[in-house]
Amino acid sequence: MTQITRWITASLLALALLAGAALAQDLAGPDYDTWNSRADQAEQVIEEGRASDQALEDLRARIAGWREQFLAAQDTNASRIDTLQSQIDAIGPAPEDGTEDPEIAKRRAELNEQLARLRAPVLRAEEAYTRANGIIGEIDRIIRERQTDELLELGPSPLNPAYWPQAIEDLTQSLRNAWREIASNATSRLYQSEAQRNLPLILVLLAIGVMLLLRGRSWARTGVQMLHGGARRGTGVFRFMVSLGQIVLPLAGIYALSQAAFATGMMGPRWTLLLENLPIWATTMLGIHWLADQAFHDDDDIAALQLTADDRVKARAFASILAVLYVLRDVIDTLAALDNFPAETMAVAQFPVLVLSGYFLFRLGRVRNDAPMAGSAEARDPSSQSVFRLRLARLLGRAAIIIGVLGPVMAGIGYYRVGEALVYPAIATLALVGIVLVLQSFFNSLYEMVTGRNAEEDESLLPVLAGFMLSLAALPILALIWGARVADLTELWARFREGFQFGETRISPTDFLVVVIVFILGYLLTRLLQGALRTTILPKTKMDQGGQNAVVSGIGYVGIFLAALIAITAGGLDLSSLAIVAGALSVGIGFGLQNIVSNFVSGIILLIERPIGEGDWIEVNGTHGIVKDISVRSTRLETFDRYDLIIPNADFVSGTVANYTRGNSLGRIIVGVGVAYGSDTRKVEKVLLNIARQHDKVLMNPAPYVYFKGFGADSMDFEIRAILTDIGEGLAVRTEMNHQIAERFAEEGIEIPFAQRDVWLRNPETLTAKPPQEAAPASTEGGSGTPAEPSATGPARPEPGAVGADPDGDGR
Repeated sequence: MTQITRWITASLLALALLAGAALAQDLAGPDYDTWNSRADQAEQVIEEGRASDQALEDLRARIAGWREQFLAAQDTNASRIDTLQSQIDAIGPAPEDGTEDPEIAKRRAELNEQLARLRAPVLRAEEAYTRANGIIGEIDRIIRERQTDELLELGPSPLNPAYWPQAIEDLTQSLRNAWREIASNATSRLYQSEAQRNLPLILVLLAIGVMLLLRGRSWARTGVQMLHGGARRGTGVFRFMVSLGQIVLPLAGIYALSQAAFATGMMGPRWTLLLENLPIWATTMLGIHWLADQAFHDDDDIAALQLTADDRVKARAFASILAVLYVLRDVIDTLAALDNFPAETMAVAQFPVLVLSGYFLFRLGRVRNDAPMAGSAEARDPSSQSVFRLRLARLLGRAAIIIGVLGPVMAGIGYYRVGEALVYPAIATLALVGIVLVLQSFFNSLYEMVTGRNAEEDESLLPVLAGFMLSLAALPILALIWGARVADLTELWARFREGFQFGETRISPTDFLVVVIVFILGYLLTRLLQGALRTTILPKTKMDQGGQNAVVSGIGYVGIFLAALIAITAGGLDLSSLAIVAGALSVGIGFGLQNIVSNFVSGIILLIERPIGEGDWIEVNGTHGIVKDISVRSTRLETFDRYDLIIPNADFVSGTVANYTRGNSLGRIIVGVGVAYGSDTRKVEKVLLNIARQHDKVLMNPAPYVYFKGFGADSMDFEIRAILTDIGEGLAVRTEMNHQIAERFAEEGIEIPFAQRDVWLRNPETLTAKPPQEAAPASTEGGSGTPAEPSATGPARPEPGAVGADPDGDGR
């Protein structure tokens, strides 16, 4: 059995132990007499220190089962104990002066006696749990020390020529034994007759095996090529599934050949063991070859690592050679177990395989390390997953280079186990990383098939979570690859399930799981209730939209608070122990988070009083906008420039806010206009009043009004004052009224004046006495002093764009 098979078996054993531990609790409680006997025996075995590693592992597994029972027994009578403790707390402590009512003292004594009686099994379970935990720790310590001593033991050096003749003789003898076994059985009439009887089956199996072995991979490759470049959704998933035929079809052929060999009846114990391991060895080689093909494929859509074309070919070749060497090492281990090779023969026989493995591991690391970070346009994108993968490949490549050199050197010195513990786990680690990367690409293709969107371009969280879960699932296998024991993983899981002590309450992952599940259910129910109120119930009431939003938001906050409270209670978490901590933190929170608390309280006030609501046009701090969302901390305001303004709720409560659409959308506009002196003011009033009345956005009740504002410096000023049905249309109504005013005034001969100024020049003779460039600046004072001969009289229209021009004519 290969090392990978051992790791898989160990993983399945770990799962079995975890499942058994979950069901190990005896409903009647632990048998402490039997436990004490088992514990005494275990302590004696530990003290003698002569048991094998396997015996210690078996002993540890049994003790771990007992420990699980003791952990479960610590919750015995938990609810009753809590009740009694609450009763004792309600009675209170005994007075120091001894003046207590006899009935109360008697009752306290009875409750304490009941509490002590109920806590006795719990204390016994805690004591037994502590003892079991100590025994397990001692066993783990012994096994680790043995593993360390075995790993660092200096053995025979394979470079010593004195060991070579014996090693060659042992290997040759092992091959002779294999040949003699098959030759002896082949010449036996009994085996020949059995083979003749099964000849049709043997021929069929041989035909199927040879066909699948020779053509299976090409068939799978043809299927992949047929799906290449397909634009149909799910092409990547189907292509991945078809590519697995490169493993399944040849493996089926090898299995058929091995069954044909068994059908001959000529396989002795040696060949039986080899043929039983043959499918496992074939799976290892075919699987690593398939991983290399997927990871370093020529098509960027398939390749998990996008390298240059030459580097991909090299990486595939090196990975396939490493797979063969990995299997060859296990074949030699199998022969050594059959023929009981000495340590010298093992060192000499395995050293060439280890050296070649280190060499090609070094070469594979160089390929990954020297690969440019720009295999494609996607790889050149710093935000793509390819860059991360290539950086990971560089890191693993550097590690492979170091291990590829250090492993054979340590083995040549005599620390062969150190060399093995470096090189072969490194090869398995690269294969595991390849599996994770390929499966990540498969999940990306699956996401694209389901959603129709590219996983990397869409930047969705689901593919990232899938990759994280794959990496998390690979961690236990990675630990087993690098020498961790199954017991180490089960111990880690046991510690995790045990939780931690918080005051007098033990908090376990199960409690957290209950809290999370109950809170999620409460949150979903809250959202469901909010949706029902928003879409079904509240629209049928006379409540305005702002009030409906306030009710829905309030229900959401109350529901989440209740969900959290119920979840904590359901998880059995005692919050009373947090009271002191909460009291100490409240002072710091009060000072450090006072602005946040102020905004939170202001948000609640806004939701209850509703001075503003979603959709209102408001003005706050000089900024106009539409309220889009009100939360407990801030309010989002969308300005008329189409950007969002986040305003703390405290500004609405403590400041001045103008709400233009509170309760309704009615609002008044004022449109001003000036007419020239000499115009008929009654006619002007009538024209303006008709313009206001004829507009469809102007209300007739209250009716529009024309206000004769007064006599200005250049014009007589009028204003149209009208109430609109929707103040949000005020800008459009003003524009339309201005157009109509210009048109109607032109039809009626009413003049809209512009500013007029008389310009006087003081000392005009200076204009001719000196050149223009030396002339003194003209004075533009009007109405002061004795004017000289005027140089210009009458109206003076400002030039467009000149300083002081007022193109709007509104005097601003």
